[in-house]
Amino acid sequence: MTDALTAGTQSSQPVTHCQVCGSTDLESQLFLGYLPPVNTMHPIGSVLSEQPAYPAELMHCGNCDLTQLGLIVDPEILFPPDYPYTSGTTKILHENFAEMAAEATEILGLTSDDLIVDIGSNDGTLLSKYKDLGYPVHGIEPTDAYKLAVAADIPTTNDFFTADVAKRVVSEVGNASVITACNCFAHIENVGNIIDGILEFIGDDGVFISESHYLISLLETLQYDTVYHEHLRYYSLRSISYLLESKGLEVFHAKRIPTHGGSIRVYAARKGTQTVRPSVAEMLAAEDARGPMRDQLATFRGQVVNSKLELNKLLADVKRDGSRVFGVSAPSRGSTLFNYCGLDDQIIDSIVEIKGSKKIGKYLPGTLIPVDDEARLFDEQPEYALLLAWHIADDLIPKLKQFGYNGKFIVPLPTPRIV
Repeated sequence: MTDALTAGTQSSQPVTHCQVCGSTDLESQLFLGYLPPVNTMHPIGSVLSEQPAYPAELMHCGNCDLTQLGLIVDPEILFPPDYPYTSGTTKILHENFAEMAAEATEILGLTSDDLIVDIGSNDGTLLSKYKDLGYPVHGIEPTDAYKLAVAADIPTTNDFFTADVAKRVVSEVGNASVITACNCFAHIENVGNIIDGILEFIGDDGVFISESHYLISLLETLQYDTVYHEHLRYYSLRSISYLLESKGLEVFHAKRIPTHGGSIRVYAARKGTQTVRPSVAEMLAAEDARGPMRDQLATFRGQVVNSKLELNKLLADVKRDGSRVFGVSAPSRGSTLFNYCGLDDQIIDSIVEIKGSKKIGKYLPGTLIPVDDEARLFDEQPEYALLLAWHIADDLIPKLKQFGYNGKFIVPLPTPRIV
């Protein structure tokens, strides 16, 4: 595994070599401008001051086919102790993690003696599903979300995951039958070191299960809003297989799942220890049938530009008659959408979040748009509600109507439209 970095600032480093294979055959495919860290949110009314913003550029490796970000930002900036995201507030994640725990039990024949370890365990939502099935669990989480897990009686180590941390925790809790990394395996800089830590945990016959944004879903539904600095790599099955195989791990099962607008779940183990299921060959064949990734990314770039122009035109038409527009929910992807499209508080009056969210009372990063309690949407009844979590629009729209919102909905992607 080759170092992907050259000298840079203390807070960021440009990627000059592929993060997986070390190749210098990197080609820029999409530039979304300079974006602030998507989960650094300043209190409403705070004095304006200098804030960091980093170039968001998608690069493609011509050797191993990995699509990756062109800059690595210090994880302590991206994932501070007060990181506002908690997985337990998302219903679809509860459902997904419960399904994963049941599926792993069936596929792997787990018993009550099998230890389950989760990397980037956040508030313990995933591990709670395994715990409910009677398995011993242990989490590793760098942010203060670990306190929520500990309060729920889920043992958690408060640290960033590395090979050294893995060795220490293994000495304390033993080897894991299953180690998981859900929506974080693409976030961590030195991925070779991370896999070394995973191998330390699983011993000779354990299994690694990862869930990550799926590059094919990103391309199919134009999810450029998932491009931000927490996401260092965007995996296809072919690229993640290349990565794992370089460390002696073999993918033996893979499937598409609906979380985060379309993700991929991958099971891997030391080569030869598990029977490879047909799902692997089937998914690889489907990817290959789409044609060269470089060509797909070039098409994607043109579609992104057109989508931005269409959304700005739609909003211009809406605002021309004095209509108010509230954003609904403040997911990380919303920050990319708003900053790339240049949406500010003169266009979007407010963004509303579910009661109890740690984002309420703060500004959306890079803007002065306030994040308010969702009660404001129902009390003030703006003419339009812009769905930032647009990938779950089919579920969200009926719920908002049921709760009493009477206006129209704007779905920004993949084709901006009014519902």
